[in-house]
Amino acid sequence: MVQRRALAAAVAILALAASCESASPDPTSPQPTSSPAAAAPGTPGWQITHPGPEHSIEGFADRISVKPDEPVRLFVSTTAHNFTVTAFRMGNYTGSDAVQIWKSDPHNGRVQPNFTVQKPTSTVIAPWDPALTVDTTGWAAGDYLFRLDGDNGSQQFVPLTVRTPSNEGRIVIVNAVTTWQAYNRWGGYSLYDSPSGKKALRSRAVSFDRPYQADTMQGAGDFLYFELPMVLFAERSGHQIGYATDADLDADPHLLDGASAVITLAHDEYWSANMRNNLVKARDRGVNLAFLGGNEGYRHMRFDSTTLGPNRLEIDYKSFNEDPLSKTNPALATQEWRSPPNPHPESALLGNYYKCNPVDADLVAADTTNWLLQGILSDGQHLPRMVGNEYNQVDLAVPTPRPIQVLFHSPLTCNGNPGYADVSYYTTPRGAAVFAAGTEYWICGLDPRCERANTAGDTTRNAITAITARLLDAYAAGPAGTAHPAIDNLAKLNIPGATSTASPYQPDALVPN
Repeated sequence: MVQRRALAAAVAILALAASCESASPDPTSPQPTSSPAAAAPGTPGWQITHPGPEHSIEGFADRISVKPDEPVRLFVSTTAHNFTVTAFRMGNYTGSDAVQIWKSDPHNGRVQPNFTVQKPTSTVIAPWDPALTVDTTGWAAGDYLFRLDGDNGSQQFVPLTVRTPSNEGRIVIVNAVTTWQAYNRWGGYSLYDSPSGKKALRSRAVSFDRPYQADTMQGAGDFLYFELPMVLFAERSGHQIGYATDADLDADPHLLDGASAVITLAHDEYWSANMRNNLVKARDRGVNLAFLGGNEGYRHMRFDSTTLGPNRLEIDYKSFNEDPLSKTNPALATQEWRSPPNPHPESALLGNYYKCNPVDADLVAADTTNWLLQGILSDGQHLPRMVGNEYNQVDLAVPTPRPIQVLFHSPLTCNGNPGYADVSYYTTPRGAAVFAAGTEYWICGLDPRCERANTAGDTTRNAITAITARLLDAYAAGPAGTAHPAIDNLAKLNIPGATSTASPYQPDALVPN
């Protein structure tokens, strides 16, 4: 959905600037109320400095995530005679954003067979032999990058999530691997593109049995520029953090048992029915939710297995009639969540509703009586260029939880059409709070190396940092809606269809699966 190539190239270069391992905090900026834990020494130089020519080294893992102590196999193809693998855990470390956990001995390199394209879905598979098995015994839960280093000087990453065995009392960060894979063009096909450039010939199913592309992803999916800044911020908050992926959220109905909160990151667009239902169930138990991107939960996909294991095939026809399941199991057909004949708009869970891209606009504070903004911003204050590339809006023409409070109500024009981008906040009878940023640039405001936020100035970065810190502090303490109920302000903001009396809260129903 988003115009990713230019965005990814620009932001990834900034995020990987080897000259800036970590930024010192601004002593004038609002600080979180929690005290970050003392950070262990990090490992400088984890970044890729020489990716090398295309296909000079690349790889993938046979597991999207593992529990600590579980093995993972790496599949590597390279033109180098020998290569090594170094595992880095990304997080709160002194002097670096990563620490080296493990490094392999040199392994013989080989060029693996060319990819195959499975018809009729145009699914790219790398039919490779495993190069080595990595033992994760003793590894802490977290987000990891394997760096492949060839003796020809070439480098690429392979991502791995080591998921938390129990998320009791934790703020759970969910890596949006389904969206990473949807946009992955390795082998020429993604859920958007084909080698010919004809979108009609795109993949209808994409496989995790292949590397992530090298040009904008550096083999790491979307992790480096859409997710790493929030991972670092969360770890530095001092709260107990849990780690999981979209695939785990689909596979494990008990993943969120006892969790205090769940956070999805800057672009979590592709959801299965299980993913959505498990978030709904968690919210309805009082688990807080935060959606820190735009265009989240928009695409309806489903998982299937490959020869390497379950949940490694991501299916999305983007059309009810084209999907074969429309005739045999229509509830699982993969049109957009909002589309007929079984519409379940994302707004019923998020609170706001995806509208348009591309857009570049200011966030405009609309209700600074809310506990998240109070004392940080004043009504009408602008945070320059923090709305984009995609945005969401509260729209009462579609299912929307009430009471709901709009914190930022930002005028814009997208593709010639006027509208508003809305940062929304609603609460439930069980005390859960649901925050939806409605813009992909929220996390940019947490990243000292994001040029857009740097250009906007210290006020913007300080405000987004302080608001996010307050959110984490309240979310870590349990159902935040009990202490901080939403105060409906849609009528005050003249949002179409709003009346001075908000309709009673109506929970989002589970979807068939």
